[in-house]
Amino acid sequence: MIAETSAFTGGGTMGVLMRAYDWSRTSLGPQEHWSQSLLTLVRVMLNSRQPMFICWGVDRTLVYNDTYAPMLGERHPAALGRPFFETWPEVQDEVGALMDRVFAGDPVHMDDLQLTLHRSGYPEETHFAFSYTPVPGDDGVIVGLFCACTETTNRVTDERRQVAEAQRERDRLFEMSRDLFGVATFDGYLTSINPAWSRQLGRPDAELLARPFSEIIHPDDLAVTGDVVAALRSGRAVHQFHVRLLTADSTPISFAWSAVPEADAASSSFYTVGRDITSEKHAAEALARTEEALRQAQKMEAVGQLTGGVAHDFNNLLTVIKSSTDLLKRPGLPEERRQRYIGAISDTVARAAKLTGQLLAFARRQALKPEVFDAGRSVATISDMVGTLSGSRIKIVTDIPDEPCFIDADPSQFDTALVNMAVNARDAMNGEGTLTITVHPVSTIPPIRTHPAVFGDFVAVCIEDTGSGIAPEQIEHIFEPFFTTKGVGQGTGLGLSQVFGFAKQSGGEIRVQSTVGQGTMFVLYLPRVEAAAHLPQAEPEPLVDGHGMCVLVVEDNAEVGTFATQTLAELGYVTAWATNAEEALAELARDADRFDVVFTDVVMPGMNGIDLAHRIRRDHHDLPVLLASGYSHVLAQNGTYGFELLHKPYSVEQLSRLLRKVATWQRRKRIMGR
Repeated sequence: MIAETSAFTGGGTMGVLMRAYDWSRTSLGPQEHWSQSLLTLVRVMLNSRQPMFICWGVDRTLVYNDTYAPMLGERHPAALGRPFFETWPEVQDEVGALMDRVFAGDPVHMDDLQLTLHRSGYPEETHFAFSYTPVPGDDGVIVGLFCACTETTNRVTDERRQVAEAQRERDRLFEMSRDLFGVATFDGYLTSINPAWSRQLGRPDAELLARPFSEIIHPDDLAVTGDVVAALRSGRAVHQFHVRLLTADSTPISFAWSAVPEADAASSSFYTVGRDITSEKHAAEALARTEEALRQAQKMEAVGQLTGGVAHDFNNLLTVIKSSTDLLKRPGLPEERRQRYIGAISDTVARAAKLTGQLLAFARRQALKPEVFDAGRSVATISDMVGTLSGSRIKIVTDIPDEPCFIDADPSQFDTALVNMAVNARDAMNGEGTLTITVHPVSTIPPIRTHPAVFGDFVAVCIEDTGSGIAPEQIEHIFEPFFTTKGVGQGTGLGLSQVFGFAKQSGGEIRVQSTVGQGTMFVLYLPRVEAAAHLPQAEPEPLVDGHGMCVLVVEDNAEVGTFATQTLAELGYVTAWATNAEEALAELARDADRFDVVFTDVVMPGMNGIDLAHRIRRDHHDLPVLLASGYSHVLAQNGTYGFELLHKPYSVEQLSRLLRKVATWQRRKRIMGR
């Protein structure tokens, strides 16, 4: 009962009226029997400054907010709780058909619909822009209509007044202008034209005024013309539509048009003006063809470079793995060598995972795990590592403000970006020089590449070197994957690509400024945020023994599913394996209580892992879910929705640690819930 009555809380005058209203006399019945969907709509409506109303039930009972009340005029507040067309009988013909469409399931949007209302005791012409949205009940049948509307009467009236004022200058413009000015009727005839018509089309005025204007319109543009005329009939002005006219020898000329109806609503005429854009259109088409050819060429070059780079690096990694596995098959292999080959395989897999992570970061497809941290403190912490990487002949200078500079980003990717920029600077200085790292808050990101300046709160992390600099013709390529000026085997060309992708995906930007022979400065901009409300929980230790904990594994790949279940069994877990989300939901429907954790892949045919996790959160809210993914555009765009994420490829230790983390978190939540 508390939830229902709170729908009228904070609703201003209408909230008070609705609480006092005897709804049992209406088809809606007592408010405590209202459906949740109706209560939600009422809450949204009463707390909005947009004029809104709801029509509910068979008789379309009217409920509205304070901002809509002035539109009712003298009919407010008596209209509350009454059938819609008892309040608005004069618009039943125009609006009734639209509402019928909505209750049949079809949303309706109208701009500047003209209606004659008697809301103040006399008929008055009004105009409204509105959207009708159907509202289904639990069984899917449409039970109501939700409307957000705006009265546009003043705007439409102003437009007509402007046309009337412009009409006084029409004769002079008709004579002098190179554009086509004309007056036409809704039944298809020109009634007045300026001399530009005959000059442009090579047709005498008498012919243009005597024949329907549809005869001089290109056949392919007749449909557009019909739509425009229909809009003008409803009192709306239409701007920037393109219609071609035919000259006396049937040559088409392209015009950009604007048209407005006569200010007098009873008039059957409209004004129109057309500007010849034939030469502009030809130039634009030629430019578009050239740009498309250039884009295709750049695309193919990038694909070729990317494919070659990936193939080269992965073939190197696969060579190490293949050689190591071949050597492991040899009989009588000493334990020391066996461990060495196993270690080589493990290290190579880690390098392959890092390579794919850098590629995904550049493509902004990496599923980041953001948290709030002090960028200055992170830079201070990592500066020692930068010094080790740079060597003793490179002087490291840091300038970090006393005040914290909090950002909300993936700390691991942030550290990686710093290291990538530092390594790039070290190589540019050939091992000797000064590397300066500064952190400071800024209020503007300056114009970068083709993007305008951005104003707001940001943290700027600047890394400046005294190296050889970057040639101007190379600046625009340095963030491309696998682009490098280093020799073969000295770099993959993915370091700055990772920085670029991380900056973009974190809502920031990366700027580069360089002078050949003097040095280069990279500035990483990231949005600044307030301090975190609480410190993150420490990671639990890996769970060596599962102690019989039951895990539902959801994985469509047979090899990965087999590996996961076998690995968990080795660790002492009890497992059940579902190959898709539907099978997993069926297992949970049979007996969800036997499972302690659901471990699901994200990318699967049919329902994906994110949607499955949401279903489990809804239906089995106390059952924790651990996600696993190597790549997902959904995760890259929207994050993990609060679920823990295990990146593929993962180790046994990582799997056991996160399983324990989500299980421990859920147990802690249950205890707190008690």
